Amino acid sequence: MRVTFLLLLAPALWAAESGSLVDRVGATGFIQLQAESFHQLTPRQQALTYWLTQASIAIDPINYDQNSAFGLRQKRLLEGLMLHQAVLKPDLRRKISEYTRLFWANRGNHNEMTAQKFLPEFTPDELRVAAQLAFAAGAYKSAAYGLPPLATQAELDGEIQALKRSIFDPAFEPLITAKSPEGSLDILHASANNFYSGVSMADLKDFQDAHPLNSRLVKTPDGKLIEEVYRAGTPDGKIPPGRYAEFLGKANNFLEKARAYAEPGQDAVLAALIRYYQTGDPQDWIRFGIAWVQNSPAVDFANGFIEVYRDARAAKGTSQSFVTVTDRKLTGLMAKIAANAQYFEDRAPWAAQYKKQGVKPPMAKAVESVIETGDFHVNTVGDNLPNENEIREKYASKSFLFTGSSRAISSAAGWGALEEFAASPEEIAVCKKYGEEASDLMTALHEVIGHGSGKLSPRLQGGSEAYLKEYFSTLEEARADLMALWNVTDPKVRELGLMSGPGVAKAMYYSSVRVALTQLQRIPKGDTIEEDHQRNRQLIVNYIMEQTAAIRKIERNGKTYLQLVDFDKMHQGVGMLLAELMRIKAEGDYPAIKALIDKYAVHFDPKLRDQVAARYDKLDIPSYWCGINSDLTATFDPAGKVASVAVSYPRDFVRQQLSYAAMYGVQ
Repeated sequence: MRVTFLLLLAPALWAAESGSLVDRVGATGFIQLQAESFHQLTPRQQALTYWLTQASIAIDPINYDQNSAFGLRQKRLLEGLMLHQAVLKPDLRRKISEYTRLFWANRGNHNEMTAQKFLPEFTPDELRVAAQLAFAAGAYKSAAYGLPPLATQAELDGEIQALKRSIFDPAFEPLITAKSPEGSLDILHASANNFYSGVSMADLKDFQDAHPLNSRLVKTPDGKLIEEVYRAGTPDGKIPPGRYAEFLGKANNFLEKARAYAEPGQDAVLAALIRYYQTGDPQDWIRFGIAWVQNSPAVDFANGFIEVYRDARAAKGTSQSFVTVTDRKLTGLMAKIAANAQYFEDRAPWAAQYKKQGVKPPMAKAVESVIETGDFHVNTVGDNLPNENEIREKYASKSFLFTGSSRAISSAAGWGALEEFAASPEEIAVCKKYGEEASDLMTALHEVIGHGSGKLSPRLQGGSEAYLKEYFSTLEEARADLMALWNVTDPKVRELGLMSGPGVAKAMYYSSVRVALTQLQRIPKGDTIEEDHQRNRQLIVNYIMEQTAAIRKIERNGKTYLQLVDFDKMHQGVGMLLAELMRIKAEGDYPAIKALIDKYAVHFDPKLRDQVAARYDKLDIPSYWCGINSDLTATFDPAGKVASVAVSYPRDFVRQQLSYAAMYGVQ
C-alpha cells in the first residue's frame, strides 16, 4: 500500500546544485535517482544488491503485458527503432524517441497516474517507414520477450498493421483502468489492462479466484473461466510452467545467485520467493511474506505481484520490484513512530470495537532506491507491505520512506506551484519553511500507523477487499492519509521529536488542501478521476469542505484557490471522515463507500481543470515524473564470483532502458 508524491511541498535543498531533472518530454520530467548509501555497504552487501537489481530488471517486461495485451509487442517494435535510430531522419527520430521515452516511463501507452491513453506525434505511415529502415539495419531478426522473430518484411508489415489501433486510435482502449466508465459499460470490458480476457463482472458473480493476485482470467468459448497462473514451473516438472515463465525463471536465476550473499535470515526469504515463482501457489506467497516481513536487512527489496490498483476489480496484482539501501539518518524518525503505534491506535477517532490491541510495531525505515521496475514508479515515496491482512495482523508489516525519490522530485519541482496555487502569503511562508519536514512526516505517519491501524469485524476473514471491491484502494489510501492528518496535532509527535514545531502540522494541512486543486492538471481529458490516490485526496477535501466549512473555494483575479480558514474545524472533519472510513472497512459496507466516493471523489469541473492546467503551463513545471535508476556494474573473479560492484548515475534514460531490453534479446 503506497503513498504517492502529490503534495509538492518544498524543494529539497541538498539537490539544488546537482540538478535532479535530467530530461523532459512534454509534461513528464525524467529525474536521476541517487543511492549514496550504497557506498556504506560491505562488498558482500554490494554483491547482494547487484543480483537483486538483476532480478528486478528480469521481471520488468511483465508489467507491460499486464497493462495491455499489446504492450510487449509495442515495446519490441519501439525498442528496435531506438536501437537503430541513426537510420532515421532527425524529425522522425525525435518523434519516435519522445514517444518511446514516455512509453518506457509509463510501462506502456497509458499514463500511469491518470490511466488515460497518450498518442504519438508520428503517423502510421511514418511508423511503417521507420520500422522498414530499422529492419533493413538488422532489427527484429531475433526472438525477444518470448515473441518470435520478424523474419521478413511481410511479417513486419503485418505486425505494424496489427498494432495500429492500439497505438494510434484514441477510442481504442482509452483507459488502462476504468472504475467509473461512461454509461453502462462493464468495468472489466472498459479497462485496457490484460488481467481478463472476455470476462465481465457478471461472469464473476459466483466465482472464487484460486490465484487472486497472480493469474490472468480467461473465458473460454464454452463459457468456462480459466486462470492462467503466473509461474516458472518446478525443476522436477511436477508443476508445469505458466504465464510469464520466461521472466520468472530468469528472475529466479538471479535470486538464487543473490542467496550466496544474503544477510542472516535473508537466505530463507529469497528461497521462499523462488519457490513461489516456481509454483505460483498463493500459500507460498504467504510463506514468503511471513519470512520477508520479519527480516529487515540493510539491503532490502520487494519483488512480486503486489498491488491491485490497476485492476478495476481490485483483485489482480501487478508485477513490481524495488531494491533499497537503508538511509540511516532518517530511519530514526520511522522507528519512533513504529514504537508508539499502540499509542496512536488507542487515540484513533473510531469506535472501540475497531481498535486493535497488542499492536505489533511495524518495521520502519527510510531508504534510498537503487532500482525501481515494473509497476513501481518514482512517485511512490512511501510503501507499507505486505498487503495481506492475515500477515499484518499476526506478524505486523514493514514500512519504507523513499527519501531519495522525494528529494529528487522536490528538487526538480521547485517553488513555482506553491507560489501560484497557495491561497495566502502565510501558506507560502509556512510551506517554504516546513514543507519538506511535513512531507516526510506525512509519508511516515501514512505508512507506519495509517495502513497498519484498525481492526476488522470477525466476519471479514481475510480482509475487506472482496466486500469493498473497486472502492477498497481509495478507502485505504484515504484512511492512511487521514491518520497522518489526525495524529500530527497530537502532543506526542512533538514529545517524540518528530517535528520541529506546530508549523509542520500547518504545512501538512495546507498542502493536503491545495493538492485537491493542483492534481487536476494531471488529468488532461474528461471529468472523472480513476486513480486511487487522486480520488483519496478529493474525497478528503470535498468532504471536509461540505461537512465543516473549514475549507473555502475562492476566486481572485480570475483564479481559483482552496483556502483553509479553520485548522480546528478541519481537524474535526478529519476525525469524522476517518471514523466513518474505519467503520466501512471493518464492516465491509459497500453501499456506504460507494456513496461517499461517488459523491466526493470521482467527478470534477473540467473548466476548473483547464484553468489549473493553463496556470501550470505558464510555470513550465513537469506534471509527471520518471526516475532514472542507478546503474550497478559488477566485475567477476576467475571463479565467477562477484569481485566488486561500482555504482554510477547514468543520466541517460534511453541507454538504460535499452540495456534492460538486451536481457531479453532485443536487437
